[in-house]
Amino acid sequence: MAAQPLYILLCSQERDKLQMGSMLASIAAVSERPVHVFVSMGAIKAFDKTLSGAARYTQGPFTAELTDKKAPDPVDLFGQGKMLGEMTVHACSMVMDVLGWEEDRLTEDLFDGQMGLTKFLSDAETGQLISL
Repeated sequence: MAAQPLYILLCSQERDKLQMGSMLASIAAVSERPVHVFVSMGAIKAFDKTLSGAARYTQGPFTAELTDKKAPDPVDLFGQGKMLGEMTVHACSMVMDVLGWEEDRLTEDLFDGQMGLTKFLSDAETGQLISL
């Protein structure tokens, strides 16, 4: 029996939430579960390739501990999951338009293009949806 797809909706730029999203996505993908990530609202700023490290994220309640223990960078974890498993990552077309960004502003070799929220939610009806 094929694994039910996992759909992850990222809305926050907080390191804590993106850390959890990246762990869920990468572990599911390497466990042969299809993963579809939709990056919207403030979360898109964490994938701005002009930023690196802590500058990508806003502080969450657990950020200091993640940083102190040198937890893997969430953006890097998404990349690893995509490289090792079945994962697609789409940028929210509305947020890209609002920010005036082109796709070349986003982390290289991670995104599979832009998508609207309506399409993402329609697709998500076939699997499990998590919002962070």
